[in-house]
Amino acid sequence: MSTSSSKEQPGGPLLKVHVHQNVGTIILNRPEKRNALNRALMAELSQALFDLYQERRVRAVILTGAGPALCAGMDLDEMLEASESENPQQQWLEDSNAYHDLLIEMLQFSKPLIAAVNGSVVGGGAGLMLACDIVVAAQDARFGLPEPLRGVVAGMVTPMLVFRIGAGQAARLLLTSNLIDAAEAQRVGLFHEIVQPDAVWARAVEIAAQCARGAPESLQMTKRMLNETCGEHLTTLLSAGAAVSATARTTEAAAEGLRAFREKREPKWG
Repeated sequence: MSTSSSKEQPGGPLLKVHVHQNVGTIILNRPEKRNALNRALMAELSQALFDLYQERRVRAVILTGAGPALCAGMDLDEMLEASESENPQQQWLEDSNAYHDLLIEMLQFSKPLIAAVNGSVVGGGAGLMLACDIVVAAQDARFGLPEPLRGVVAGMVTPMLVFRIGAGQAARLLLTSNLIDAAEAQRVGLFHEIVQPDAVWARAVEIAAQCARGAPESLQMTKRMLNETCGEHLTTLLSAGAAVSATARTTEAAAEGLRAFREKREPKWG
């Protein structure tokens, strides 16, 4: 197994990339932050996808996380820092656009993407999972969209969720902010398979190998049919979602929700 790592942080690299035979694995590596997405991690993930796209021997890619979560969503500390910057509106717009571009890159990635959900996947992390083609999850995995509890909007996750499981189930998950277990996530079509926690990556490798039996050109055209032809309006909806997400962060509700989260208290809505 060959290994490459991204830029170092105090606790190690932001993400790790492994290539084993014809399967690439990207590991989000901020376990102390439950792999929350900050600007640096999003940039590193984008670069890792490009590198694995360029690697011809890689026929499928697995996305997973270090520690107890795949991804806990956007880095709320970074969001709060943005609100205190000289031009918060510009920073929020830039952050929303960066996340938008990452989701588009994943949807248009020509090789099969398999999410190995090793734990909780919430908020912006749910968007990463939904941008993958196939999802394998641990029995103790959880899925949730807590944005309304923070005073913000899951603007880009919303169209992805509707695309994957339909508007009815999407409405229930988005409006209640409920954290659902693996069995419920499988029932509504979010998780395709559930396995023992220590078997998540191994099962994802098996699925990657199954995908790799197909011709690369056929897989690429199939993904294009799925995500760009059948999902012809998805790109437009994601752009609209980026604007909504940026706008929501300018509200008093967002300021209160994020402060309440940091202070570990219930928000007080006006």
